[in-house]
Amino acid sequence: MAEKNLSEKLSQIGIIKCPYMTEKMTRNIESSNTLPFIVKKTANKEEIKKAVEQIFDVKIKKINTIISTKGEKKAIVKLKEEYNAFDIASNMGMI
Repeated sequence: MAEKNLSEKLSQIGIIKCPYMTEKMTRNIESSNTLPFIVKKTANKEEIKKAVEQIFDVKIKKINTIISTKGEKKAIVKLKEEYNAFDIASNMGMI
C-alpha cells in the first residue's frame, strides 16, 4: 500500500515543475493563502489539483492558470482556510 502511494506521488510530481516566486507571489502567499507553481503546459486544473493535494497533503479551494509570454503555464493554487500556504512555502524553502 505504501508503495502505491509513493508511486502515485511520484507520477504527480511531473505535473508540478517548480515553485514560481516573485515579490508579488510572496505577498500573496501571506495575504491570499496561495501557492504559485510552474506546471506542465498540457496539465489541466483537475490534474494540477490532484497533484498538489497528493504531494502536499492539502485541500484546494481554487486554481487559476495563466500562460506567460515566455510560454510557461503558471498555476496559482488557493488553499482551503484550514491549511496555511506560508507554512508549506517555508517547508519547501520558497520563503
